[in-house]
Amino acid sequence: MANPVRISAVIITFNEEGNIGRCLESVREVADEIVVVDSYSTDNTKEICQKMTVIFLEHQFEGHIEQKNYAVSCAKYAHVLSLDADEILSERLKQSVLSVKQNWQFDGYSFNRLTNYCGKWIRHSGWYPDTKLRLWDKTKGNWGGVNPHDRVLMAAHSRVCHLAGDLHHYSYNTIKDHLDQINSFSEIAARAAYADGGHANLLLDIVMNPLLTFFKKYFLKLGILDGYQGFMIAIHTAYGKFLKYIKLRELEKSAGRLTGTSRN
Repeated sequence: MANPVRISAVIITFNEEGNIGRCLESVREVADEIVVVDSYSTDNTKEICQKMTVIFLEHQFEGHIEQKNYAVSCAKYAHVLSLDADEILSERLKQSVLSVKQNWQFDGYSFNRLTNYCGKWIRHSGWYPDTKLRLWDKTKGNWGGVNPHDRVLMAAHSRVCHLAGDLHHYSYNTIKDHLDQINSFSEIAARAAYADGGHANLLLDIVMNPLLTFFKKYFLKLGILDGYQGFMIAIHTAYGKFLKYIKLRELEKSAGRLTGTSRN
């Protein structure tokens, strides 16, 4: 049997007063330390954290990947559990993590994420099982991907095990919350694509991509079974694709990268 390990829970925040208390409470039993890295919240996030037994740090936000890697670097222990402020461990997942602490055998551990969208748990629409790797040995992996869609990238030949239990994700309380995030994330995605030399094709990306995205989410991924919320998810995901590519096209136009355009 492997030796018991200590786990650092790491969480990044910005104006999460409605979520952070629930998140911290869910990891209290499994974590040997809790590190919260906040990007200078203007609400009561700091006050809520300071009332609980956590290490609260403030750090300028430079991107989701950068901020999460900074938070991991602040962890005292090599074994880290990374959550977003709007996520909590279900009771079954909590028991799985406690078992892993007593018998750590792999480099990383994944589990399914179940999302609550405007009061409804979404089990289709391509949103479930939504497997995430969030518990790992930080010497074997770190955050990567493309902002804002970050993910943990493990070193070659790392061994990963899947745990029983769901990570509960309280995504959006209202449709407006979803639309606000779509606007923010599409801006980040467009700028990341532009920096990488991406191009927005009028027919394929701006017209066809959103239509195919809706069809995939609502029909192929059975969003229709999620009722009204499934329709909202499908149409808003398609809208997010549309926004990303028109914003990318505007960036190209401003820089004169589109054929027949100039900065003037």
